[in-house]
Amino acid sequence: MTSRNVEDVKDEIIEKLENVIDPELGVDIVNLGLIYEIDLDSAGSCEIKMTLTTMGCPLTDVLAEMIERELQPIAEVEQVNINFVWEPAWTIDKMTRYAKMALGIH
Repeated sequence: MTSRNVEDVKDEIIEKLENVIDPELGVDIVNLGLIYEIDLDSAGSCEIKMTLTTMGCPLTDVLAEMIERELQPIAEVEQVNINFVWEPAWTIDKMTRYAKMALGIH
């Protein structure tokens, strides 16, 4: 890993994840509140714990590929592991104000 602070790299990871748009909702996965946790170790292994809006969502593989593609240019990220979890369950309360406005939710 380079000399960059792990927190700085995590910030860049979050920025890149904001480019991953949920194909069904048209809003990025960060503002939708789908990202629960990001861990990055000194070997460059990035573990992302995330959920989906519904269990059994057919977009699991598509989103995983989009995430890996976005994170590929980050020099400190050697490997991406995406762990889809269902607890805690996703609700619209996890969305940012931006996402709610984009989807017309008040």
